[in-house]
Amino acid sequence: MGGRIVCVVGPTACGKTTLGVALAKRYGGEVVSADSMQIYRGLTIGTAAPTGAEMDGVPHHMVAVADPAERWSAARYAQEAIPVTDGILAREKLPILVGGTGLWLDAVVRGHGFAPGAAGGEVRRRLQERLDREGIEPLLAELRQVDRPAAERLHPSDGKRILRALEVFWETGKTITAHNAETRNLPPRYDAVWIGLQFADREDMKALIDRRVDAMVEQGLLEEVRSLLERGLPRDATCMQAIGYKEFLGVLEGTRTEAEAIAEVKLRSRQYAKRQLTWLRRNPDIHWIYWEKKRDFAKALRISTEILSAAGVF
Repeated sequence: MGGRIVCVVGPTACGKTTLGVALAKRYGGEVVSADSMQIYRGLTIGTAAPTGAEMDGVPHHMVAVADPAERWSAARYAQEAIPVTDGILAREKLPILVGGTGLWLDAVVRGHGFAPGAAGGEVRRRLQERLDREGIEPLLAELRQVDRPAAERLHPSDGKRILRALEVFWETGKTITAHNAETRNLPPRYDAVWIGLQFADREDMKALIDRRVDAMVEQGLLEEVRSLLERGLPRDATCMQAIGYKEFLGVLEGTRTEAEAIAEVKLRSRQYAKRQLTWLRRNPDIHWIYWEKKRDFAKALRISTEILSAAGVF
């Protein structure tokens, strides 16, 4: 197991950035963003990327490091974030991973990599063509023949993961189920202390998400989407499918009104927060801090300090 790190996690709008910065200032740390959309340059408002003022002099890594036309996976993120984390440790600083993209966080902390296979390569292209031509059922039947546990685990609508499982098998001769079983019992790369933020009452979380969306609109989310298009970003780019960008793209294309887009962004953001919590609650190592009506960061910092002290962090 490698060095000691801290992970600050939780659903969207729960205050991860603020607490991460506060902990970094107290412990001499540096922040590593673990947000699947903050990696893209030019996506600032809609991703709530930390501003210079919010960073408050604390070094932040893995923010605005990718071209918006790129498509990053959890494996690609881990490939880039692990050397960054190791570098922080080498400088005898405390890495603080901050984000709500659970798969990406797990990829770094576990650090064992993903099943081999050139995602986006020739095998994937042929599988995608078959999916477009034949539909998912023949591919799922094929997966059932070579990797029944994976076929039974995956929902028929999850075409992306069905293609990935077939891709791994046809490129490596080993099933993705076998790969996952081999890595599951390996020790994690890092000794992580997990701190989670969430609201005690989900209605308070929903209200805060709605206010955040309103603030993004006031800050110029529509203009940010227009700017990305004017720079030549394809409409079907991965980042343009992100919550906020997809809906306001519709406004520019005339398929929905701004009011309709705002309502849709609020709904999808609340649904996303629920999915984030579902993923994170699987992790029994997270020390949860529950907000009441308002976020009390002084209290959260005090509780976090107690958690880290008990874990032997400085």
